[in-house]
Amino acid sequence: MAGSINIENISFAYTKQNPIFSHISFSLDPGEIFCLLGPNGSGKSTLLKCIAQLLPSPTGSIFLDNENLGQLDPGKIAKLLGFVPQSLVSAFPFRVADIVVMGRASQISIISSPAKTDQDHAMNAMEKLGIAHLAQRPCNRLSGGEWQMVLIARALTQSPRVLLLDEPTSHLDLGNQIKILEVVDSLSKAGMTIIMASHFPDHAFLSAHKVGILKNKSLKGVGDPDRVLTQELLEATYGTPIRVLRVDSGVDRKICVPLLKKARSQGEPHKPKKG
Repeated sequence: MAGSINIENISFAYTKQNPIFSHISFSLDPGEIFCLLGPNGSGKSTLLKCIAQLLPSPTGSIFLDNENLGQLDPGKIAKLLGFVPQSLVSAFPFRVADIVVMGRASQISIISSPAKTDQDHAMNAMEKLGIAHLAQRPCNRLSGGEWQMVLIARALTQSPRVLLLDEPTSHLDLGNQIKILEVVDSLSKAGMTIIMASHFPDHAFLSAHKVGILKNKSLKGVGDPDRVLTQELLEATYGTPIRVLRVDSGVDRKICVPLLKKARSQGEPHKPKKG
């Protein structure tokens, strides 16, 4: 099955004196979900852009199904990798259907318009995500969750082997976060490999086969979330008191519980003041 990715020893720096990260390596089998965690400014978005070949990595290699992405032209890369960036907005009221079909750009000649096949791919992607009813709506009349689904649908019209998601649940309420994670889970079960940057350790416990924490210019603790995401590592990563607990009663998974420092020092749960 297509979709295996091997990232070998890549680094990136805007200046030689200040590298963003160095010697990043991990690999994924087809259909695996990798959750990339780390504090603000650690380089998660930059790493995704390097994987997508939007930023050049001076060292290392990235192989997708044994093809070296660094040796492929942008059009071929666009057919293999789907990338959903963070906080992308449109200044114009394009129809949702028109935005989604833009994902077929790598399949269409520069002097051609989208054909029926391209329109069908776009509609299939929208139907898969449950947003076909939004096809004719202007994109500036969407909720945050709807807009995020539109961006994912646009990436899916490429029929990529690997999907890169840069904080797809940021700024979304709890219900819309779960909708996005359910989409990620269904795509994984269909065989798509997914690398997802997130601010929420719970998303790794919920969805990921593997996790890695980007901090201090390196990737730490790559592996199974239940094994890797310990209280000690998460506290060191985010600089705040955290408890990692297993919840039973039909849930049967670990959760990440942040604490207020005052409550921790007193050894009891924090209670808001009344009045």
